[in-house]
Amino acid sequence: MTRSLIVGWFSFAGMGATAGDLMAAEVARRWLHETGRIVQVAALPCFPGDIDLAAVNPSDVDELVFVCGPFGNGWPITELLERFAHCRLVGLDVSLLQSLDEWNPFDVLFERESDRRLRPDLSLLADQPLVPLIGLVEVHPQSEYGDSGRHAQVGRLIRAALAATEGAVFLIDTALEANAGALRSAAEVESAIAKCDVVVTTRLHGMALALKHGVPAVVVDPIAGGAKVARQAAVLGWPHVILPEEVSVAVLTQSIAACLTEEARALARACAQLARARLEGVHLQFRDALEER
Repeated sequence: MTRSLIVGWFSFAGMGATAGDLMAAEVARRWLHETGRIVQVAALPCFPGDIDLAAVNPSDVDELVFVCGPFGNGWPITELLERFAHCRLVGLDVSLLQSLDEWNPFDVLFERESDRRLRPDLSLLADQPLVPLIGLVEVHPQSEYGDSGRHAQVGRLIRAALAATEGAVFLIDTALEANAGALRSAAEVESAIAKCDVVVTTRLHGMALALKHGVPAVVVDPIAGGAKVARQAAVLGWPHVILPEEVSVAVLTQSIAACLTEEARALARACAQLARARLEGVHLQFRDALEER
């Protein structure tokens, strides 16, 4: 059986490997397996793979398959080709930086881009499972609460819980004067929150805007004993609220999992609907109070 080794920029330190490179490698692995080959992916320890390139014995490889990204006649490519000179060289989904008439080391080539042809990128065929989109909306330390503030402690635990949770986490800052995520308006903040599968927040408006769009929120009140965040959750009827005295990585991860259910989304929509109905009553009372004067 042919022994194939998949390499790419994910095989080399400091070469800027991308998610697309790794997706293309998985497609290449699948295609090679279909031919009955023995396949290994050489990747850095921080990436999914089978072996570190430095640990590969070249005599154990019959076929070297370079997958995805720019490919040119320079280091570390030249060193790689010398090391595996006895192998059949296959290029897949690569962008050739030089004319094929000038330099073409491949025995088999299905390039993404060269001076002869263009093909769609291989990542379009990747069977990549999607993960939840988790918005992290944190309040800044609030000096007005004095010694009751637990912002640092809560923040550390939230980050530890998110590190243990499979999901794409991104920071959504609701402050607009100097926004950490370069959001420029209330509409941009709200749009970002609305796109999430779940929001983890220590901010009142992180919770309110999430529920407004049917997005479940893991709400952590950063003030000892609970303050406005917990009270707002109570008036909205939202149950996924954690006080500083109760917060732990286990509690947070359980709450995130509970909020990633259709039942939680339905409850978020119901809470928002009830809140809108109650606020319409406030609207009418407010108007009547102004008219009385």
